[in-house]
Amino acid sequence: MLDRRTMIKGAGATLGVAMSASSYARIKGANDRIQVAIVGVNGRGQAHMGAFTKVPNVQITHFVDCDSAVLAKRAAEFAGRGNPAVKTERDYRRLLDRKSVDVVTVATPDFSHVKIATDAMHTGHHVYCEKPVGLAPSEGEAMIAVQKQTGRKLQIGNQQRSSPETRQLGELIKAGELGQVYEAQCWYGMARKPIGRGQQVAPPANLDWDLWQGPRPRAAYRANLVPYNWHWVWQYGTGEICNNGMHEIDVARWLMGLAYPQQVVARGSRQFFNNDDWEMYDTMALELAYDGGRTIRWDGQSGNAMPRFGRGRGVLLLGTKGSAVVDRNGFELYDLSGKQTKVVAAAATSETTGTVGEGVLDVYHAGNLVDAIRGKTSTLNSPIEEAHVSTTICHLGNMAYRTDQALTVDPATGKPSSAEAMKLWSVDYQPGWEVKV
Repeated sequence: MLDRRTMIKGAGATLGVAMSASSYARIKGANDRIQVAIVGVNGRGQAHMGAFTKVPNVQITHFVDCDSAVLAKRAAEFAGRGNPAVKTERDYRRLLDRKSVDVVTVATPDFSHVKIATDAMHTGHHVYCEKPVGLAPSEGEAMIAVQKQTGRKLQIGNQQRSSPETRQLGELIKAGELGQVYEAQCWYGMARKPIGRGQQVAPPANLDWDLWQGPRPRAAYRANLVPYNWHWVWQYGTGEICNNGMHEIDVARWLMGLAYPQQVVARGSRQFFNNDDWEMYDTMALELAYDGGRTIRWDGQSGNAMPRFGRGRGVLLLGTKGSAVVDRNGFELYDLSGKQTKVVAAAATSETTGTVGEGVLDVYHAGNLVDAIRGKTSTLNSPIEEAHVSTTICHLGNMAYRTDQALTVDPATGKPSSAEAMKLWSVDYQPGWEVKV
């Protein structure tokens, strides 16, 4: 078992997170300074700001957002915290010929992740891209192809893979502490509010609606879509399973050493949001069946925040010698009688159920990417190949729900045998916005 110092170093945590951003700005060696542009600054982009300002010898130089009001607000806030002023752009494409920019981070809505990330890699930039990897599995396949073609570093935002505590738990599992782990039970609970009925109106002057839609086929603006409720509309969103479930499903299969399942069953329903524009399930029970009788389950509750083990989200791992409960802020071990035998708490915490989700794991994850760019490590904690598997599993959950089928899956490719489900394997693009491989 790795000791804590080794674990933290491996996760990129030797970053001096207590240092201020202004302290980092004064570090000598500007010719080695990595310059970062953040695309999408209204949600997770704020976590990107906080993370990359805490990585030594890194400077955030550009903010990009198609909402001019949000762009101005975030730039002013950033400078007000003592950071060097950033340049601002509304269209990310104007950024791509900036050779001074080393890293492009992508924190836009799900449907534009792959287009922006692949364009950035094609123009020579390294990328930190939020999950999920696109709207459909074909987009993940495109992302893998472009990364291999360009050789750029690409970190996907499954930040718990950089958790020293979760990595420590992984070493304990490898050492046989839990015996054979045969089941993972994952959950996410949030008391979301109704989104109402959105009227088709002209978009606000500060929002470039065409840019916001990016690669998606064009549709009329509705007043309740931006900035967040697009998540629950199939034209733009991927549902709670990709929005939040992917984190815990990724952790479960990583710790269990699993890839694609053999069968996917999804029982989804709307228990809360039947009288508004919410198009998807708000409640889902997902079951992934693997060989050897191993199972991963995920329960998503978008309208009920009842915690489990005192947590709004997490993973329970059941083994033949014991069990573990793990989340972003540590883990607990239990023997077969249910008695708690060990508690490991994170030295610094990360938000679990908020919409920004900011915390020290973002710093570790950003630091791991920067270390890879500088050649200090050869291993990214969340490479695209791994993130694609986790994203595709979540897409399979959506496919099972939308086709009302139990899906038989090829464990080698992740592809379902259902012809109807395979119609959802890829997406259409707005002409001129196709993803280039």
